[in-house]
Amino acid sequence: MMKFLQKLGKSLMLPVACLPICGILMGIGYALCPSTMQGGEVTGFLEMLGFFLVKAGGALIDNMALLFVIGVGIGMADDTDGTAGLAAFASWLMITNLLSIGTVSTLMPSIAENANKTLAFNKIANPFIGILAGIIGATCYNKFKATKLPDWLSFFSGKRCVAIISGVVSIVVAAILLFVWPIVFGALIAIGEGVVGLGAVGAGIYAFLNRLLIPTGLHHALNNVFWFDTIGLGDLTHFWAGETSADVTWSLGMYMSGFFPCMMFGIPGAALAMIQTAKDGKRKVAIGLVASAAVCAFVCGVTEPFEFGFMFLAPLLYLIYALLYGIFTVITTLVGFRAGFSFSAGATDLVFSASLPAAEKTWMIIPLGIAAFAVFYLVFRFAIVKFDLKTPGREDDDVEAEKKVVLSNDNYTQVASIILEGLGGKGNITSLDNCITRLRLEVKDYTKVDEKKIKSAGVAGVMRPSKTAVQVIVGTKVQFVADEMKKMI
Repeated sequence: MMKFLQKLGKSLMLPVACLPICGILMGIGYALCPSTMQGGEVTGFLEMLGFFLVKAGGALIDNMALLFVIGVGIGMADDTDGTAGLAAFASWLMITNLLSIGTVSTLMPSIAENANKTLAFNKIANPFIGILAGIIGATCYNKFKATKLPDWLSFFSGKRCVAIISGVVSIVVAAILLFVWPIVFGALIAIGEGVVGLGAVGAGIYAFLNRLLIPTGLHHALNNVFWFDTIGLGDLTHFWAGETSADVTWSLGMYMSGFFPCMMFGIPGAALAMIQTAKDGKRKVAIGLVASAAVCAFVCGVTEPFEFGFMFLAPLLYLIYALLYGIFTVITTLVGFRAGFSFSAGATDLVFSASLPAAEKTWMIIPLGIAAFAVFYLVFRFAIVKFDLKTPGREDDDVEAEKKVVLSNDNYTQVASIILEGLGGKGNITSLDNCITRLRLEVKDYTKVDEKKIKSAGVAGVMRPSKTAVQVIVGTKVQFVADEMKKMI
């Protein structure tokens, strides 16, 4: 399972890399055009420019699930073939259309009469379904890419049948989710209703669950309980309506305020810990990913580029991350800091909400932020080092020695031929893939593998994680060798 999660985490890196610039564009856009967030007419060049930037950033942020569909589909395929991405997209279209509120309310009219079930299927196009569709597409590709059909169906043999099979599998998955999804969604709403009466502790539990459920998209269920008028709360709507705690039955803003110190300062602290614990050869890569993600979180509260960058690589660390949100939300609620957001808990929303009647002690973002930065930094650094967690820049493949491998020559065809001969020939290969520095192969008969012959190609070594798995450490030129070997087999 851990190996699967780590592969999933790596496959999410490419779509996640698209998000930081979007967050920055949206942050600048909101600053230039407050009307985009607060409502009102967009007038003047600067406001129009801001509106344009918000829409540009939102193009990807709002369609993050689709990025995950393609990224996971291709990333988890054995040979990162685009066919898997197409199959994943077919799966996404099938599931989201079959489970759209229009479809399910026609199949089961009683759903339209249940507010919670209606809300559940209105939120079906979420990152969890995107990741699920990606996994379906990649799995179908890996299993059926070499399928041979009878002559009269030969046109659909091999890769052409993958998207078709993905569609069929997706119909079954959608049928299951038709009954399971509203139950899970409703259970989370029930949990939300249960913690409302717990005061500051309840707010902390909500914040913890909010972050914990981000990978599944089910946090929308809790958000609707606390932020909107699902059960008569509406922390967000009442806050932005200009009301105060005297107008409601709870401390207005308590279900939003705790996110500010965590997103604005906690994430940059955690990002610094990741950068400092990254391996020397990958520190620049880590900076490029997590530093830009930290800027997004600070400016406009877009946290997904940071969270999806490590949640599947290091699930334990993500659990700790969610716990820190819960703890800081309890503290923030108790000390009386109150701020609200209409988009997310970044500096932009903090500035805009500070003038609203329900805002209190907004100056406390400074001491709370300093504390969040320090705690997130120390906890993340300790956990990463103590448990050797695979955060960005610390993956197993990122070994500096492997990057300095000198092959026997620059004739990649010859190098690939030698390695293939040492692996027992093309008939002994069942799958071929590569990472940053290694060939990753599956073989039929491990006794045919001649490590001495393989090493004569100038590779750094051969690893055999299992009887059928072989890894050949080629170095940074591995892609060229892999390409030649694929032609041969």
